Amino acid sequence: MTFTIIAHDKQSGDFGICISSFSPAVGWIAPFGSAQAGVLSYQSSVEPRLGKVALGLLERGYSAQKVLTDMEQMDAHWEYRQVGVLDMRGRMAVFTGKHNRQWAGHRIGSDFIAFGNLVAGEKTIDGICNAWENNRTASFDERLLLAIEGGRDAGGQLEGQTSAAIKTFGSKGTARLDLRCDHASEPIAELRRLVDWYMPLVAYYEALVDDPTTMPRHIDWLKERGIEREFGKPPVRTI
Repeated sequence: MTFTIIAHDKQSGDFGICISSFSPAVGWIAPFGSAQAGVLSYQSSVEPRLGKVALGLLERGYSAQKVLTDMEQMDAHWEYRQVGVLDMRGRMAVFTGKHNRQWAGHRIGSDFIAFGNLVAGEKTIDGICNAWENNRTASFDERLLLAIEGGRDAGGQLEGQTSAAIKTFGSKGTARLDLRCDHASEPIAELRRLVDWYMPLVAYYEALVDDPTTMPRHIDWLKERGIEREFGKPPVRTI
């Protein structure tokens, strides 16, 4: 019920995940990440408790493949899972259990993993891969969004999408982006709106971490740069 890209930038060290699902609130239940460990998604028949265990193994320095090997041994329903892992050294591993709902599968590129289950076919994975490879001049965060949009545009889920999420990490030791849409008629478009709205604030919050004493309020910082944002109002409903 989910399609996902996990990727890293070999030059900058940035890494992250973008994911969408027919299920609601996929950003809560499937993806896990830490600036000190890596990222993973524990999906298909999701088990968030085991996802936390897997992230804990990454935090202890386990390789991506070692995480998969150990999780197989401790998960009684392993063949119902789909798991993709990226560790801090850029090593990747992915598993698609034989009991995943079809179509289900995965692909590993030089710097990314694309995988999904109950999608419209292999073309969904092709869409993710092609969008990632064809947009190498875009920023890392933008490429992740373009990749998940590519999967959607190539067919996405058999039953459509309900939720989406993105998590990215850079050099600051914390998440750069951690945004999600839990329920919408077009969640990837809503995630795009959220990311575009929030992106000008990334530089602000990164600076605030280093210098909280002289930084102005975020709204004033934006105004100084000619950026207008509406705060204090509920978002427009998309369902």
